Amino acid sequence: MIVVNTESVPGHRIVALKGLVQGNTIRAKHLGRDIGAGLKNLVGGELTGYTELLTESRRQAMERMMAQAQQLGANAVVNVRFTTSSVAAGAAELYAYGTAVTVEPVA
Repeated sequence: MIVVNTESVPGHRIVALKGLVQGNTIRAKHLGRDIGAGLKNLVGGELTGYTELLTESRRQAMERMMAQAQQLGANAVVNVRFTTSSVAAGAAELYAYGTAVTVEPVA
């Protein structure tokens, strides 16, 4: 599966439009990560617990989006975007979306 955040895939042409595909996940903060983040706020630096949480969330949302594209018979997703939103105290949604297409190499 080719996944890009551009309107086209270099070296390929779009031959079929399959439609909008999406994937999301909602994650809650973890008490252990919150304690670590609180300590980091005192001394500064990267909040690695939250970085790992967002990385895992992005991966899962992407996998769900790609699975939906495969169900539609697509072999690529173009114009991929991510967004986040707060859904409850201590919980956030990570949402990935794009356009599922079929592409073929340009001869």
